[in-house]
Amino acid sequence: MQAPQSAILLRVYTEEGRQDAHHPLHEAIVMKARELGLAGATVLRGPMGFGKSHAIHTAKILDLTAKLPLVIEIVDSEDKVQLMLKALDGMRDIGLVTTEKVQVVRYGGDANR
Repeated sequence: MQAPQSAILLRVYTEEGRQDAHHPLHEAIVMKARELGLAGATVLRGPMGFGKSHAIHTAKILDLTAKLPLVIEIVDSEDKVQLMLKALDGMRDIGLVTTEKVQVVRYGGDANR
């Protein structure tokens, strides 16, 4: 096991269907994180949620136009997360963006498994 290291967790709460230029917003965020050399990014799709408008978005089978909630999580050093936050400033209609301090206890696969 590696020694825990301090890092920052960046979370971006958005929804399907949002765009940045001509690309889905979540794809633009992940590609920017990769371009900036961040450790990784994960997009999580939620089956239900609501945001600022308080409109419920759900994955009911009859609602084919659902704009389901998405959460993009990125964990890296404070310096790199600050670079990513500056990049997010240029993107419109993102949603909620949060950061929090975390301890990384393992990163990457275990070669002994």
